[in-house]
Amino acid sequence: VVNITDFGAFVELEEGVEGLIHVSEMSWTRRVKHPSQIVSVGDTVKAVVLEIKKSQHKMFMGLRQIQPNPWLALEKKYPVGSRITGVVKRITDFGAFVEVKEGIQGLIHVSDLSWSTRFKRPLDFLHKGQRVRAAVLGIDPKAQKLSLGLKQLTPDPWMNVPRKYPPGKVVKGKVTSLAPFGVFVELEEGVE
Repeated sequence: VVNITDFGAFVELEEGVEGLIHVSEMSWTRRVKHPSQIVSVGDTVKAVVLEIKKSQHKMFMGLRQIQPNPWLALEKKYPVGSRITGVVKRITDFGAFVEVKEGIQGLIHVSDLSWSTRFKRPLDFLHKGQRVRAAVLGIDPKAQKLSLGLKQLTPDPWMNVPRKYPPGKVVKGKVTSLAPFGVFVELEEGVE
């Protein structure tokens, strides 16, 4: 390593031949804010050549490619529909981020928290540090995105609605709200 900038580290392969390891190519799982978190001037590193722009005398390299991509292993170990356990690390207005493996977080979108309860904020349902079990809804190793859901751990109450409440059946329920266009009646938890 011969030079470190805010955006990466320059590595000299031989006299007159340098390559750039961009900060985004330094770790699969850590959010590296500055290359100095990973390398120092004078370090000897192994890296993979990612691209060469011969006409511009530029070479781009990656450190993370020396190690197996943990996102690919995650996809194999936890296919869509499987269950995974993790810890809530961060809560936003649109969902909660759950760390399932060191440096790998998945998002539970607010719409995937519950079949029946409507939340104004995920903070009303989850808290930071809480251990949760969730269903894997999708993994995109290339984009490093993991989609999780809590409600998918239980059956969707609407799946049985056509059988339980066919047209013409007389039912009893609890009035949950009034609107100018009608009345909302809860027949069972999660079914209005």
